[in-house]
Amino acid sequence: MSFSFQVEATCGAARAGEFVTPHGVVKTPIFMPVGTLASVKGVPQEILEELGVQILLNNTYHLYLRPGVETVRKMGGVQKFMSWDKPILTDSGGFQVFSLSELRKLNEDGVEFRSHIDGSSHFFSPENSIAHEIGLGADIIMAFDECVEYPADYKRAQDSMEMTLRWAQRSKNYWESHKTEVPWYEEKTRELGSEQTQALFGIVQGGMYPDLRRESAQRTVEIDFPGYAIGGLSVGEPREKTWDMVQETIPLLPTDKPRYVMGVGTPEEIVQYVSLGVDMMDCVLPTRAARHGLLFTSEGKVNIKNARYVQDDGPLDPKCGCRVCRRYSRAYLRHLYASHEVLAQVLNTVHNLAYYLDTMKRAREAIILGEFASSRSAV
Repeated sequence: MSFSFQVEATCGAARAGEFVTPHGVVKTPIFMPVGTLASVKGVPQEILEELGVQILLNNTYHLYLRPGVETVRKMGGVQKFMSWDKPILTDSGGFQVFSLSELRKLNEDGVEFRSHIDGSSHFFSPENSIAHEIGLGADIIMAFDECVEYPADYKRAQDSMEMTLRWAQRSKNYWESHKTEVPWYEEKTRELGSEQTQALFGIVQGGMYPDLRRESAQRTVEIDFPGYAIGGLSVGEPREKTWDMVQETIPLLPTDKPRYVMGVGTPEEIVQYVSLGVDMMDCVLPTRAARHGLLFTSEGKVNIKNARYVQDDGPLDPKCGCRVCRRYSRAYLRHLYASHEVLAQVLNTVHNLAYYLDTMKRAREAIILGEFASSRSAV
């Protein structure tokens, strides 16, 4: 088997498990840093390894536009291209195409859109989106879906859900016929002694309507994927709505397969999602916030731009053991940011990623010890 998942321990609804991919094992619950352009902004791969990153997320839309799927394929796949010999997940590009609402036309066949780089015209369908993901060669790939805007009326959300379900079946059909075309297929198959292919996850949609979310979950599970994601969140809805949609959906997803909530959230929120039984999450927040001087610590959020830190010689977070907190003071980090030094963004990003990863590590340990429910506030 090229992909497998097992739950190792539970504490309430929270789960600690692991999934096996052709490029290694991932312990869950897991937070996946976002490396949109085959790069986590400002952080070299050796530091990601030092931080304990197990799996990265890359973006199909952006890599399709630049440097191009064929370039990555000829380099042996995205792992070899970016010198990262660990698991990678690629999204389908559906969310990015959704965000180009002024530059796209959508119909049953797929989506025509214009590049945000040069305005050139392109087309994504379930079939060629999966072809691009196969060419990039990530271990986990996502079915092509439509992400509905917020707010959307019931009919709009229902029509979008129905199309996503049809596209999910088309994505699976194409993948089943072409799954051995992954750049590393023959090499990994020989190395590991069995057929090694990617895992294709389905995506639950339905807008902010509980009944549509439930229907989408049930019908996506019927198509049968090795993992399931909850998409269409963090599109402008109140956080309470996000929570409600996840809560409605999770009980309907199989307990023996990984559950992935896309595009969430703050450190406090990701712990809450773990409590519902979510296994995988990603979000641009730790890296984006870092670039704007917002840092997450055990003592709360720190806006390093504030003048109060000008002569603060203490570490950013006294309870954090990352390379930033071990070496640099808040005063120095504040100076770098105020001086517009590129190093400020690098160090801020390293710390925020460390904080997110450590949060997931503590959550996993608490689940295994059976202490998660009683210690959530301390995770």
